[in-house]
Amino acid sequence: MPFFPDFAAKRVPVSEGEVQVVTGGEGPPLLLLHGYPQTHVMWHKVAPALARNFTVVASDLRGYGDSLKPETDADHAPYAKRAMARDQVEAMAALGHERFFVAGHDRGGRVAHRMALDHPDRVLKIAVLDIVPTAKMFETVDRVAALAYYHWFFLAQPYDLPERLIGADPVYYLERKIGSWGASQVFDPAALAEYRRCFSDPKTIHGSCEDYRAAATIDLANDAADKGRKIACPLLALWSGRNLTGRHYDVLACWRERAVDVRGRAFDCGHFLPEEKPAETLAELETFFRS
Repeated sequence: MPFFPDFAAKRVPVSEGEVQVVTGGEGPPLLLLHGYPQTHVMWHKVAPALARNFTVVASDLRGYGDSLKPETDADHAPYAKRAMARDQVEAMAALGHERFFVAGHDRGGRVAHRMALDHPDRVLKIAVLDIVPTAKMFETVDRVAALAYYHWFFLAQPYDLPERLIGADPVYYLERKIGSWGASQVFDPAALAEYRRCFSDPKTIHGSCEDYRAAATIDLANDAADKGRKIACPLLALWSGRNLTGRHYDVLACWRERAVDVRGRAFDCGHFLPEEKPAETLAELETFFRS
């Protein structure tokens, strides 16, 4: 694998299709989940080093990359974080990993949050990168947050408005969006080419819009139903001190509302921690998951 030396690429069957993963290394299993609008490739600066101590599985989420992109329905349940989490739990089981660690950046962190609630017997520890809980975002949105995270509301508009507008020039939209979140020059040119390839697929554009439609509807309903429950396993939160998450929220306090054992810190970088600060991200993940 060009991004992941000594890793194997696999298409893993799950109940509704196939999940694209790369896997390598030895040791306790560690699942890595990406965010919007990327793929598992976002972990390429960190995963090979993690594989010295862990059996690493970097996966494309439902609707993204080369993973399944099922038809949706009126309540967006096929793209709820519950469905995304179920895919990943099934994929890990198919690879022989019944219990595992999970780290998720951005949307992947939201999937990991739901996974830890729905499958507490499977998740040993969880790391979430540059997010606060989805419900907290919607509950506290103001002018500053709405302008910084306008895409939450744009992508959640009814089909097919965002799909048509993004589809007119998907590469422009992709590069404008990631450039607004951090130092886009840190992206490896080959990784950026892979993000362009995947995001140019109309099914990915639609799947990612459905992800955000679900976040604004069924995900909030599922979170409300679980409001009295907390994540039982240890949780590490890492975040950008420059972007909205770090400037607008007390990140650790937000996660302590949803988890019983929380630690973490800010990084001096933009949104894409594993690509902007790979050494620091690696050190924090290794310390947390090996302790």
